[in-house]
Amino acid sequence: MKTAISIEDGLLRDADRTARLMGLSRSRLFALAMGDFLERQRGEQMLRRLNEVYADGAEPAEKRLLKRIKAKVRPAAKERW
Repeated sequence: MKTAISIEDGLLRDADRTARLMGLSRSRLFALAMGDFLERQRGEQMLRRLNEVYADGAEPAEKRLLKRIKAKVRPAAKERW
């Protein structure tokens, strides 16, 4: 799909130079950059949601489970590999 965007002259020159160095079209460079940006945004949104969910700390049942897991893992971590 075609679209028109407005960007600063310097940014366009840098993008053109980078696209040439990478052997890409300007359109492909912008598509890759947008895909990377959106993927990072999704990751940041997920992290924000997880932080909201766990802001109050672990539930008592989760704390008990973590304690049992640590008790099982601790001896294995101390063994020599």
